[in-house]
Amino acid sequence: MSLFAAVVLGILQGLTEFLPVSSSAHLILARAFFGWEVPADFGLAFDVALHVGTLGAIVAFFRSEIASMVRAIPSMLSSSPDPSGRLVQRIVVGTLPVVFVGLLFNDVIERTLRTPAVAAWALAIGAAVMFAAERLDRRERTEDSLNWIGALLIGCAQASALIPGVSRSGSTIALGMFLGLRRDAAARFTFLLAIPATVAAAGKEAYELSKMSLTGNTVPLMVVGLVVSAVVGYVTIKYFLRFLAGNRLDVFAYYRWALAAVTLVWLVV
Repeated sequence: MSLFAAVVLGILQGLTEFLPVSSSAHLILARAFFGWEVPADFGLAFDVALHVGTLGAIVAFFRSEIASMVRAIPSMLSSSPDPSGRLVQRIVVGTLPVVFVGLLFNDVIERTLRTPAVAAWALAIGAAVMFAAERLDRRERTEDSLNWIGALLIGCAQASALIPGVSRSGSTIALGMFLGLRRDAAARFTFLLAIPATVAAAGKEAYELSKMSLTGNTVPLMVVGLVVSAVVGYVTIKYFLRFLAGNRLDVFAYYRWALAAVTLVWLVV
């Protein structure tokens, strides 16, 4: 992999991890379109670096909320938790589905579903769901209003994003909107909910990485990917939340349909 490819993939990860267009689909399609095939050990190492970068972006942007939730852990265990404690409870509940699905089906997903064709169909179906969510009325609730069932349902949407092309932010924001949440409120809960899942994914990949040997010249490319994805991810979160306060998701749905169509034509031709 060249330095240029590392920068491009870092930008794609930083943008698409948080925009509702699927980071996994974009990384799969970019590698397929441009022929950026890499050895399995380096590919895994680079993916770990990208995940760590976007995780750093989330932690940096939501640092005050995370600090409040850490302080609220004792409150979470009480019968009447404060707002931060309730949010921690909802994140714990919302994380359960992705842990369950990841442990049972991750190997199957990695072996059979990480293909351009699957990504294209998932992009198209996810766009339809987002388009439908925008046609609902009265989305006035904030993330503080989520109950256990709502958090669990959003967690199931997050688990579905293990399929390339579904998009973690796209599926969870749309589901939150179906539950009556404002777009920006659904996005904030989505990004906080992503922290445990991203830590678990990076940890699993790092464990697999520990069994492999890497050459010294791969480290600079990993650092480039990490830094680029972190910086781009932070900026994306900041402006995406502002965008959602007054704009619809339709533009992302149209983009997903266009990318799916281009991919299907590319596969045929």
